[in-house]
Amino acid sequence: MGIRIITDSASDMIAENVENFEFIPLTVTFGEEEFLDGINLSHREFYEKLVEGDELPHTSQATPFVFEEAYKRAVENGDEVVVVTMSAKLSGTWQSAVTAAQSYKGKVFVVDSENVTVGEHALIDYAIRLRAQEKAAGEIVKELERAKKRIRLVALLDTLEYLKRGGRISKAAAFAGGLLSIKPVIAVEDGEVVVLGKARGSKQGNNLLCEEIKKAGGIDFSMPHFLGYTGLSDALLQKYIRDNEALWKDGIGELQITTVGGAIGTHVGPGAIAVAFFSA
Repeated sequence: MGIRIITDSASDMIAENVENFEFIPLTVTFGEEEFLDGINLSHREFYEKLVEGDELPHTSQATPFVFEEAYKRAVENGDEVVVVTMSAKLSGTWQSAVTAAQSYKGKVFVVDSENVTVGEHALIDYAIRLRAQEKAAGEIVKELERAKKRIRLVALLDTLEYLKRGGRISKAAAFAGGLLSIKPVIAVEDGEVVVLGKARGSKQGNNLLCEEIKKAGGIDFSMPHFLGYTGLSDALLQKYIRDNEALWKDGIGELQITTVGGAIGTHVGPGAIAVAFFSA
C-alpha cells in the first residue's frame, strides 16, 4: 500500500514527473471554448490566447465527480490519498475535494493549502518529501496543517485589473493600483489575496518583494521554495533574480522556477512574478 498525492492544477505542478501523483484540472473558458488546464491547454497556449483574444477568460472549479474518480482509482490500487488543494477562500475546489472524500473516510485526507500556485506547490513538495520518509498519511496531513502556516507567497503584478474582474479584490483597490503606472505587490495571507503595497515601476516593486522576505525572517532554504512567472517571457523574473542575488547566493545552488498557468494566470494576468517560501 502506498500514498497517492493529488492536487489541482492551480498548484502549477502539471509538468512534474512525480511517482504516484495526480493533478485535477480546473476549467478555463475563452468565450465558447472550454479547456482543461494543463490537459488540452498548456501554460504557453493559455497566454497566447490571452494576448491574442479580446475577451477575458474565466475559470471553473474542479467538480466532486472528478475528484471521486481519482480517489476511486487510487483506493482500488490499494493506496491512501493525501489531497492538497488551492485555498478554500479563493475557490470551491477544496469543497469539491472534501465532498468527494466523504465516501472514502479513513482512506482520503484533504488539506486546504491556504495558498495558490507556487505557494501551494511548496506545500505539495513538502508532502512528497514526507512521503519519501515513509510517514503515514495521517502523519503527513498533521505536519502539512502545521507547516502551511509558515509558507509565504508574495508577488509583483503588472496590474490589479485581472484580480478586480475576477472579484478577488475590490474595485476601489484596483483603481488605486492603476494610478501612475503603479505596480502592486500582493500576498496570500490566511488563504486570501491582500495588497501589501504599491510601487512606481518594477524596480521599486522588486524592493518591496525583498522587504517582505526580510519581514518574514528570511527564507528557510532547507524547505521547498519556488519562483514563478506569468506570460510568455521570464525576463522580468530573471531581472528580479539578478537584482536580488544576495537573497539566494548563500542559500542554494539553483533556483526552482515554474510557469504560472491558466487557473491563476486568468486572475493575475501576464507580467507577474511570484516568490513562495517557508519562513525561517
